[in-house]
Amino acid sequence: MAQAKKKQKRFIVRTIILSILIIAIVFTIYTNATKEKFEVLAIGDTAPDFTLVDLDGNKHRLSDYKGQGVFLNFWGTWCKPCVKEMPAMDSQYEIYKDQGIQILAINIAQSDFEVQRFANQYGLSFPIVIDKTRSVMEAYNIDPLPTTMLVNPEGKIERIVIGGVMTEKDIAGFMEEIRPK
Repeated sequence: MAQAKKKQKRFIVRTIILSILIIAIVFTIYTNATKEKFEVLAIGDTAPDFTLVDLDGNKHRLSDYKGQGVFLNFWGTWCKPCVKEMPAMDSQYEIYKDQGIQILAINIAQSDFEVQRFANQYGLSFPIVIDKTRSVMEAYNIDPLPTTMLVNPEGKIERIVIGGVMTEKDIAGFMEEIRPK
């Protein structure tokens, strides 16, 4: 009887150890398989090209803005800091849009109705596109919202602003950084 209990105890311990090893192997394989997909972008990298459609049905391709500074703002209507900085972005857009700077506000996978209602509520005049499949968000490795990528006229990432609330003064400074010389 004592020997049967020892065998049962050994079987349980071996099963637990084997389970832990299997979990570790699966985790390692998964991590290595997805590592390439989410390469982190850095200042000086070429901004990945994309094409998204705005609320009016117009296509916006990042590479079409080569020679201009592009203020890429990833956001959501539910994001409190995003809501606070949108009016300041719109105000600065009115100042800089004729100076070779474009804003593309990239909403993350919300409905056209939600985004249009938000844009109307705040009277936003810059282009708002929706990343319905989250493919642009993944290409830029965006987390958390809001995140802003400043792309210079050569198509390189000049600055990355993650989280927080950008003030109107901050936004004006960022616009100056990417304004064509």
